[in-house]
Amino acid sequence: MCRLAFYLGPPLTLSQLVTDPEHSIIQQSYHAREREEPLNGDGYGLGWYNHRVSARPAVLREVQPAWSSLNLSGLAGATESDCILAHVRAASPGIGVSQANCHPFSAGRLSFMHNGLVAGYQRIRRDLKERLSDRCYDLISGSTDSEVLFASIVEHLGDPTGEIKLEAMADAVEAVIGLVEETAQRAGSRETAHLNLVLTDGAQAVVSRYGTPNGTRSQSLYHHLGGRYRCRDGVCEMLDDPDSRTVLFASEPLSADAGWKTVPDNALMLIDAEHNVTSRPIEPVRLL
Repeated sequence: MCRLAFYLGPPLTLSQLVTDPEHSIIQQSYHAREREEPLNGDGYGLGWYNHRVSARPAVLREVQPAWSSLNLSGLAGATESDCILAHVRAASPGIGVSQANCHPFSAGRLSFMHNGLVAGYQRIRRDLKERLSDRCYDLISGSTDSEVLFASIVEHLGDPTGEIKLEAMADAVEAVIGLVEETAQRAGSRETAHLNLVLTDGAQAVVSRYGTPNGTRSQSLYHHLGGRYRCRDGVCEMLDDPDSRTVLFASEPLSADAGWKTVPDNALMLIDAEHNVTSRPIEPVRLL
């Protein structure tokens, strides 16, 4: 399992997610608090949007652990964005460590990251890939279940370079969660899927927290809503600001300030372009 953080709000430096908070993504790469194994050292990735330059995200993915990257802190401190994705990876069993397998993944305007695993992936990956058009199959360059999830979402959405409605993004995420669960069950898998997903076009986003409804605890996911998130002199907090709205998601709270809340189990969180957040339940897949 991995750790991730996602930000939508007034522009801020990437360092305010990656390096500055007391429990930053770099901290979570070697000392995760809510995993049995605290290390997430199989690579890291950042995604961010510069809307003045392009509608497409910029993406940096590296195979080295985040804690040992010589470039990460310098880049994060000098790069500013209003939409940021950060991910530190712990490779699933049987899935290799490579730059191509690091998150986030991108296509057109869209970027995507995943914490968790597809149940019985080794048994169903052929079936999932055979459902893809050539266009979406060609998006896959690595060997992760996560990248197949993203390609399947793009398949549902169609053209990732055009305008995409928020409800369409949510429907695509929910449909793919259902697809992989049903496919795994037909293949005889009784493993637990963990599908904490983030999908964004840089202005709006869909975030899921999902685990197969079999009594197993879902992977941790929190959100923090407010006016403006700020880190100063080692203190990170959400401030009131009537002129702005900030949405922050993370596998584990980045800071000790009040306001972090657990995302409900088996829920989709929809964040619109004004950063309003609504939620809807993910209907459980019927066990075969």
